[in-house]
Amino acid sequence: MRLAAVQPRRFLALCGAVVCAAACGAPGPGADDGRLPGAPAGVTATAGSAADVHVMWDAVSSTPRVRLYEVYRGATRVAEVPASEHMVDVTRLRPATAYVFTVRARDSEGRLGPPSRPVRATTPAAVAADDTAPTRPGPARGRVIGSRAVQLSWSASRDDTAVLSYDIYQGGSKIHTVGGNQTATVLTGLRPGTRYAFSVRARDAADNVSPPGGTVHLATPGSDDGRGTAPAAFRAGCHRADGAYYLDLSWTVPRTDGVVTEYQIRLDGQPATSLVYGGDAPRDRARYSFYVGRETGVTHRVRVRARLPDGTWGGFSAERSVTTR
Repeated sequence: MRLAAVQPRRFLALCGAVVCAAACGAPGPGADDGRLPGAPAGVTATAGSAADVHVMWDAVSSTPRVRLYEVYRGATRVAEVPASEHMVDVTRLRPATAYVFTVRARDSEGRLGPPSRPVRATTPAAVAADDTAPTRPGPARGRVIGSRAVQLSWSASRDDTAVLSYDIYQGGSKIHTVGGNQTATVLTGLRPGTRYAFSVRARDAADNVSPPGGTVHLATPGSDDGRGTAPAAFRAGCHRADGAYYLDLSWTVPRTDGVVTEYQIRLDGQPATSLVYGGDAPRDRARYSFYVGRETGVTHRVRVRARLPDGTWGGFSAERSVTTR
């Protein structure tokens, strides 16, 4: 890659007596106070194979803040997604079937906003014994349309059955997917003052993936010193086990438009290890321990940075010094 909280009862004082608010026509327990989160916009649904659909949407700004998103297939809730994520793969679908998806935001007080406009996607028929990948897409072309967005386009791939979708990569990270009938898209949620390298791969219904097309290099205007993307509240300690020393690290996950699944740890000025999570990436506080040797009295300098959902590396955390003892 969470249920509603019960609202407390509210009372009013009237003419020196305490009476139920509902008795005076005011909002009673559980009533809508007019601050529900809005309906998510920009919802799209793209079949990724004969058995899954990729659903994406724009973040919702709300006070109180959004805690999670609920994704519905028809009237059935099929996924709950943390507020930091704005996409999900809905799996275990039937081939050659039309589906309708909507997304709703739930805030930190447990209130569920209205549904987004419905979007439709049809899974393709199952393909038997297809091991031929689509051809390489034409080289990506692009232009910057702001400090946080770019527009990309490319030439279509060919396949012996059909191109089902295109995956957009920034460096080696897949950051976006569009339908096989599209040869252009707009990428948002980028960082100002950052150089990007985008490429495109085609995918068919049997999940065969083409080689990448040519890379386009774009730079967003503005400046970004990385501080807003650095892991915060970084802590480093040490413990000894079986005669060896281990550094114990913890940090607050950067607030980004998506989920952080990879970190790089630098020890004494050099890359020491990469930490890669699967679907269980921490959403709030991350922790990690690793071996640093058996010598006592050695002082190490350590810091960490995150690979962001746009495929770039964020800023480094504060550096900490730890002595084995």
